[in-house]
Amino acid sequence: MDNLKNTGKMVGSIAIGALAGVTLGVLFAPRKGTKTRNKIAGGAEKMSKNLKKKMSKEAKDFKKSIKKEAKIIKNKASEIEGLVEDKMESASANLKEKAIALLHMTTDHQLTKK
Repeated sequence: MDNLKNTGKMVGSIAIGALAGVTLGVLFAPRKGTKTRNKIAGGAEKMSKNLKKKMSKEAKDFKKSIKKEAKIIKNKASEIEGLVEDKMESASANLKEKAIALLHMTTDHQLTKK
């Protein structure tokens, strides 16, 4: 998640820097307006393509990270499920033993009363 924040900051910084550069370039350009506009449009297009590539890469990395984390969570859930099943089986066996012992005590008690 920190990587995503850093990327966002970097992209924002690049965009602000590019905008400042374009603005200064237009103000101090010794060229004709048409040439300047074409240059600005070309620079904006190039920046847009670079930004698109970077965002696409970040999206792929993020998706890969999510899949990895989901796999880890799934494995942990399976471990917990196994532990719960073991505890339930143990508790069930323990209750069964106590119930049998209680039945024997009751039966023995009734036999000794008669």
